[in-house]
Amino acid sequence: MSWTELLGPVTGAPVIWGMVAAEWARGRVLYAPVTKGYFADPYPMYERLRRRDPVHRSYVAGGWVLSRHADVEAVLRDPRYSADERNFFLFDRIWRRRAGLRPDPDAEYRPTMLRLDGADHARLRGLVNKAFTPRAVEKLRPRIEAIVEGLVDRAVCGGRFEAIEGLATPLPVTVIAEMLGIPERDLARFKAWSEDVVRILGLADAEDVRRARVAEAELAGYIDALARERRREPGDDLLSALVMVEDEGDTLSFDELVRTCILLLVAGNETTTNLIGNGLHALMHHPEAWRTLCDAPELAGRAVEELLRFDAPVQLTSRFVLEAEEFRGRRFEPRQQIVLLLGSANRDPERFPDPDRLLLDRTDTRHLAFSQGPHFCLGAPLARLEARVAIEALARRCPSLRIPPGAKLEWRRHTLLRGLHALPLATS
Repeated sequence: MSWTELLGPVTGAPVIWGMVAAEWARGRVLYAPVTKGYFADPYPMYERLRRRDPVHRSYVAGGWVLSRHADVEAVLRDPRYSADERNFFLFDRIWRRRAGLRPDPDAEYRPTMLRLDGADHARLRGLVNKAFTPRAVEKLRPRIEAIVEGLVDRAVCGGRFEAIEGLATPLPVTVIAEMLGIPERDLARFKAWSEDVVRILGLADAEDVRRARVAEAELAGYIDALARERRREPGDDLLSALVMVEDEGDTLSFDELVRTCILLLVAGNETTTNLIGNGLHALMHHPEAWRTLCDAPELAGRAVEELLRFDAPVQLTSRFVLEAEEFRGRRFEPRQQIVLLLGSANRDPERFPDPDRLLLDRTDTRHLAFSQGPHFCLGAPLARLEARVAIEALARRCPSLRIPPGAKLEWRRHTLLRGLHALPLATS
């Protein structure tokens, strides 16, 4: 959920600043994911939290903020903490605000598998998981390689290219759309819907929230219509498989099908775009690592793991306290939110030696970029493969790749996702 949804559209940011000011007056270390500096580089804030207040009481977050690797991983693996946002004490308030900005204000709350626990989560995940196993994803490699080669061909021909628009965006949107059987003619529409849906993950105002809800409704209608077509005439695609799926007599309801497809489309699109973009940005700022990769492009798989650790596309997730308990000497109360800083955990010096250096030969990269526990990212094998193929192709074909002098880079104003608006690169 976004900070704006937590505190209210338009007025959300001022309220956050009021809370931040109050915490500042108490002399506390701050968790303030609303500053320009945070979006450009959140890691100094993470370092202060880990060092001074790793179990941080945050009124901005409505609970607690954890920043150390061991604590974040422990909560992610512990079933006593819920992923279901209905267990947050502010949920009713949040839902009322959402409902007032939805095309259908009377719509019921229907969580995706991301926000379900236990058997409900396991059931949905089990019905979808077959398409995202490492073996199933590996079968997509030839098509992913062909898409990447075509995109790189166009980039190399120009001498300069915009890596987000020219590679990091079209690759995952094309792959996930083809997997689901979305016609090529609709790719641009889908990408626009996807970008609008994630607007609420940053410092959103009322217009951002309105556009996100309209896009969500339009995307749901599109998937609904396409799924009905597949039910009449199944094809060789994931949507057809989901329409017809059965697992010990279980099936996806039509509503579950639509919401699951939206989740797969949006999550598989935005996060992989940011993985590729953040990875290239990091490599361009570490020329020794880029040279190593260009000399041995086959190291791209290992490089992707270190890039995920170094600058993760998803910076945080959250869980909710079900029962009061002591945690590292602090008392967690029922229905509080726990913000888990994945990006901070991946830079924890207690877990990774010299964590602020990008080291492609790092032997232990067991990061938390894809979360952990039962909600470990379903699309991790696909994201890894797409990023590996893309980065390997650029290392092989564009060893002189660099950010041109004077290029101005702007980070997107998301609290959850981390990514660039654009990444201009010179290829010669």
